[in-house]
Amino acid sequence: MNIGSKIAWDDTVLPFQLDRTDTRGRVARLDGMLQQALSQHDYPTLIEALVAEATLLTALIGQTIKLRWKLSIQIRGDGPARLIATDYYGPTNDGAPARIRAYASYDEDRLDLTADPFSQIGNGYFAILIDQGAGTVPYQGITPIAGGSLSACAETYFAQSEQLPTRFALSFGQTQSPGEDMHWRAGGIMVQQMPKASPSVADAGSGEGGLLLADDVLGGDESENWTHVNVLLDTAEEIELIGPTVQPTDLLVRLFHQDGPRVFDAQPVVFGCTCSSDRVRQSLSIYSARDIGHMTTDDGIVTADCQFCGSHYEFDPKTLGFEAEENDL
Repeated sequence: MNIGSKIAWDDTVLPFQLDRTDTRGRVARLDGMLQQALSQHDYPTLIEALVAEATLLTALIGQTIKLRWKLSIQIRGDGPARLIATDYYGPTNDGAPARIRAYASYDEDRLDLTADPFSQIGNGYFAILIDQGAGTVPYQGITPIAGGSLSACAETYFAQSEQLPTRFALSFGQTQSPGEDMHWRAGGIMVQQMPKASPSVADAGSGEGGLLLADDVLGGDESENWTHVNVLLDTAEEIELIGPTVQPTDLLVRLFHQDGPRVFDAQPVVFGCTCSSDRVRQSLSIYSARDIGHMTTDDGIVTADCQFCGSHYEFDPKTLGFEAEENDL
């Protein structure tokens, strides 16, 4: 194992561009960050796989957002895997890491642990939300759950909502290195074909239920370039995507050496949660003293737990709600 490669590239997203095909993309490798996000909970392996895939998609998609912006992915379904939610917080300043957190809600009694994880979501929607901060209206794009995987849902989202041909090649799973405990690791590539003009989109696409797919928003040379890039991407092996023995730069050269690959500064990512007692208090400010009373335990306190990181908070009920009697100093 190339230990230097692992240290240098784990928990990073590397942007790149293929000059000869007008294609841009990112390579992501998640190790400690992903394991830390999953270790906050005791999920079944099936749910961990869904969270791992969603977290990897979040890292690849989120890398494009600006400083201090927030990107969220929500997958909601009527199956036993009710909700997969992730947040990507843009760096607070140049050179700082981005922060990612993830959470899942599920009905354990309804889970089929032998089934394909994606099948446990059922019917629902895949949503991407972008929050640019105070004083702005958050953007939200929604597409139905379809295509057989979360990455296919994300590809449909970009074709349907952005008219931007997008492809993901992902690999994730539990792994064990000499001297280490079993842990989750993920890696993948995202590519997007940059249109030379506004695409002409048909009324109905060729995807499931008439959803648009990448080929529905392409034409001419763009279609040829897109086919060419995808044929090359199909040759990427799972072990190359997930690493750690193959550096992302080496993988890009192997796949796309004839297309003029150019790489940019890698973006480090870490597990990070934004919860705090002040945020919890603010979320409870919409409740009356009577409502707060219903939340108060027999011990005379109000408790709250963060779904993402598991942090536990306790409050004096007199300090909560819009009818608070006193401030909690």
